[in-house]
Amino acid sequence: MVLSSSSPLRTKKTQAIGIPVIDLSLDAATVSHRIITACQDYGFFKLINHGVPTENVSKMEEVAHGFFSKPTSEKIKVKSNPPTPFGYGCRNIGFNGDVGELEYLLLQANPLVLHSDTFNVVSNHPTDFSCAVDDYIHAVKELTCGLLEILALGLSLPEKNAFSRFIRDFDSDSCFRVNHYPGVKTESNQLKPAHRIGFGEHSDPQIFTILRSNDVPGLQICTVDGLWIPVNTEPTDFCVFVGDALEVLTNGRFKSVRHRVMANMSTKSRMSMMYFAAPAMNEWISPIPQMISPGDLRLYKSFTWNEYKKAAYSMRLGDQRIDLFKCHSGLC
Repeated sequence: MVLSSSSPLRTKKTQAIGIPVIDLSLDAATVSHRIITACQDYGFFKLINHGVPTENVSKMEEVAHGFFSKPTSEKIKVKSNPPTPFGYGCRNIGFNGDVGELEYLLLQANPLVLHSDTFNVVSNHPTDFSCAVDDYIHAVKELTCGLLEILALGLSLPEKNAFSRFIRDFDSDSCFRVNHYPGVKTESNQLKPAHRIGFGEHSDPQIFTILRSNDVPGLQICTVDGLWIPVNTEPTDFCVFVGDALEVLTNGRFKSVRHRVMANMSTKSRMSMMYFAAPAMNEWISPIPQMISPGDLRLYKSFTWNEYKKAAYSMRLGDQRIDLFKCHSGLC
């Protein structure tokens, strides 16, 4: 897809180029090749014909809209309290001073801990909310595992679950987040803000991120050349991001993509839903041996997901957190 040159998000360092679009209805060999190429060149791709039921998406969006339309006094009843990040948040992102023009709801995605008293506060119909979250997470989890298994087969790894086993783990630390960026309210005779950061530049620490958003623009990804590309999506599309953990597992062959969200410049609000696919806390992350070609250096140390998560969340959002775990001259 080639983006319009009239995009309001265009800046001096932004260009419009083709964004990888993967059609999962194509033959397996074509899909595998295209996903691998996208992960290498962009660390990102859009997904169509993904098989996630439309009703799961629409129901999740409906209950999320219901929550964000509540008065602030109701939403803050599920406010996150450090050290746990789960619950409702507004503007403050993380624990290190990062802010954005948004509000959000962060939930654990492990079925063992997903159901809690939180739903009784989040919604006037907690059972409907819980079912919508359950159904959506189950669908995108299966999609994520399927994509990771396609990657493993395409890379000729000895086991097709080389990546997906982390997500299917009984104690997976995956989480689910819904971001809501309120529409910009301005007087009719005033200029709208030209550069409002909704969510600042960062890469995701996890293995894979599956994002679905409405048709309000704002998402941008950064190329290896440092150019910011606006990503326009249809409500039926999914966006897939390579995370830091997958970059390590592939010894740098796949690159975790840096991305950001500009606060929208219309009166319509933007809402996005992200499934962050992560390993269990005690799971070891290190380059898969088959991903280190003869003569190549090992680029990353071995570490547990708990170690990386602690390090990542002790830093600012825009820091190059993965650099902390790089080898020096291939020595680890």
